[in-house]
Amino acid sequence: MIENIAPTKANYLKLKESLKLSQTGYNLIDKKRTVLIKELLSQIDKAKEIQDEVGELFSKAYLLLQKANISMGVREIHDIATSIDKAEPFEITYQSIMGLDVPKVKYAHKPLRPHYSLFMTSPEVDEAIYIFRKVKHLIYRLAETENTVYKLSVEIKKNQKRANALEKIKIPEYEETIKYISETLEEKEREEFFRLKKMKKRKEEQKKDPI
Repeated sequence: MIENIAPTKANYLKLKESLKLSQTGYNLIDKKRTVLIKELLSQIDKAKEIQDEVGELFSKAYLLLQKANISMGVREIHDIATSIDKAEPFEITYQSIMGLDVPKVKYAHKPLRPHYSLFMTSPEVDEAIYIFRKVKHLIYRLAETENTVYKLSVEIKKNQKRANALEKIKIPEYEETIKYISETLEEKEREEFFRLKKMKKRKEEQKKDPI
């Protein structure tokens, strides 16, 4: 029960309004939590798919590199690798999910242009480079997805704490205090009713037997 609350009609009405607001707030938080959990599960599935695809592509690319190392030599492959741009420009933007800002990685899909002579390399090198470039773009998406999963997880925990505070502490406190004030006011009304009834009876008796 909320302490230091006088059992008055004004406080009763005020607490009723506070209870209504708390219940509305809890319902909104609960709906938001449901949407966030649904989005979290979707993002987890998405991250798993990207991880699986990255794993498959890495396996394929390294197998091609092994073949290229055998046919061309490790030093030649190293020289080709150092001639390739290792980074591409990208931009971090944000989108909102139920008021929560999550990152989006934007990058341009530029055509792949070789920085080495095609006549001096094997097809395995070209294919490996193509796959590694695809992996790089997938890693952009994976970073975006994993960061979104983290932010959603943190936000869900915050919402869970707020919901628990309302459901298990605040709302029961309001309900208990409202019940206490209601019972106190009813008891006062009964006492006042009997007092007035007693006074009325006494007056009627005085009229019958005037002194």
